[in-house]
Amino acid sequence: MSIPSTLPRSLNAWLQHLDSIRLPIAEGSHLEIGRTLADSRRSMRDIAEVIQRSPALALLLMREANRDAASPAVSLEVALTRLGVARCEALLRKVPRVAEHEIPLQLRQLTLISQHAAQQASGLFSSRLARLWQEIHWCSLLFMAPLWPLACAYPELIQAWEQRVMIDGEPAERVERELLGVPVRDLCRALAEHWSLPEWIVQGYRLLGSDRRLLVKALHIARDDLHPLHQQQLLDQDPALRRWLTQPANTVLLANGIALAAHACWSDLHNLRWQRLTGLYLQLPLADIQQLVHQQAVRSAQLHSQPGLWHPAQALLWPSGTQHLCRPVVKQEVKTNLQAWREHCGQLLRQPSPFANVLQLTACARDALHASGVQRLALLVTDRERNRLLCQQSIGLGDQGTNLSLLVAQSQILRKLLEAPNQLRLNASNMARYSAFIPGPIKALFSGEDLLLQSLANRGRVVMLLVADMNGAPFSETQLQALGKTCQCVERALAQFAARARQ
Repeated sequence: MSIPSTLPRSLNAWLQHLDSIRLPIAEGSHLEIGRTLADSRRSMRDIAEVIQRSPALALLLMREANRDAASPAVSLEVALTRLGVARCEALLRKVPRVAEHEIPLQLRQLTLISQHAAQQASGLFSSRLARLWQEIHWCSLLFMAPLWPLACAYPELIQAWEQRVMIDGEPAERVERELLGVPVRDLCRALAEHWSLPEWIVQGYRLLGSDRRLLVKALHIARDDLHPLHQQQLLDQDPALRRWLTQPANTVLLANGIALAAHACWSDLHNLRWQRLTGLYLQLPLADIQQLVHQQAVRSAQLHSQPGLWHPAQALLWPSGTQHLCRPVVKQEVKTNLQAWREHCGQLLRQPSPFANVLQLTACARDALHASGVQRLALLVTDRERNRLLCQQSIGLGDQGTNLSLLVAQSQILRKLLEAPNQLRLNASNMARYSAFIPGPIKALFSGEDLLLQSLANRGRVVMLLVADMNGAPFSETQLQALGKTCQCVERALAQFAARARQ
């Protein structure tokens, strides 16, 4: 199966492409915000507090408020005042409204990290810089917003970056040039400037790029956290560095650095660097900073955690050094239950068909596939109009697998698989190419890079779709052969069942 997937490779091409992407909003949030805007008793601050639970809409309103403005709005409350309630309601009506699970997992995870960063910023810095708390909060929340359209349109690129950079340890800039053609920091800075986001956000990306020298010098001093007097002496010897370090805009980068590093591990070197730098900024011991950071992580989890998403607060009870993002353990090959497999396949091939209905047939097919070694699977059948695929049997997917329903028109891959008997086998080498075309509910249920989608047909007409994996591990050749033979038995059972029904 060949699906063309051409990506932009230059900064200007990415800028134009990502600028045109409309971020979706969950249906529940959309309704709540609509009711809030329609309530004349609500103040702009009340409205802003409700909207901030939907970062995608907050970004849209900030962009619209700053379009052609003399100076960027530094908070959502200012943006709402500029736009007015009527304009906000009109913009809300244009936003795509989808079910929560239809929003790409990588986009939801990235916005959760941004919400965690905003909580870290508020807890660490807002009390010391009370007059600037709105700027600190909103700039921290929207700092990674330039990545949200990328995560929405190409979640597989975010997944590939996470695997290669945060897990495999490859150099970030090299990976980014291979995947995107440009460094991520340059792309984020260009988008932030194009959207007229607050200057603190642009300054943060500038610091990661062209002004990196100051950051490196500060990190070097922060490393000596056991000798605060010596740190102060080094800062006194470099007045330019001392003036830069105390800038309030640095709080945005510090909070996002902590949140992003904590996503992988609380005690690795990357997290320790950001914690030490924050201690140098606040002039507090590392132990105090770590206590504050952990408290804010717990508070963020209480406010923002969502089913199916990872929040670093979950790892605070784990042993020190445990990583959330780590190399997958190579699993031993799953052995086929040969006796059970033969029994189920024999039942499928029996003539005349022993099944009273399709449900009995698919239950036997499910058991045969599981006995062949498949760890997780969903068997979906088409409705009469062939517009929708409905899960009839599943293993290893829980209630979400039982309720799985897919609209064929929304996926080019599903349309091709239903046109004629076919197979799509995904693995590490081609996942980035095809992932954008895989329906979101399937990606949410089947984590990992190795996945198989197989059409099952009756006399050349596809009537069923198999989605299967090995709990994220690669398929072996033996497993693929057993699975292929099982699918042949299922198709023969379908033909015999249909023939008996016609008699």
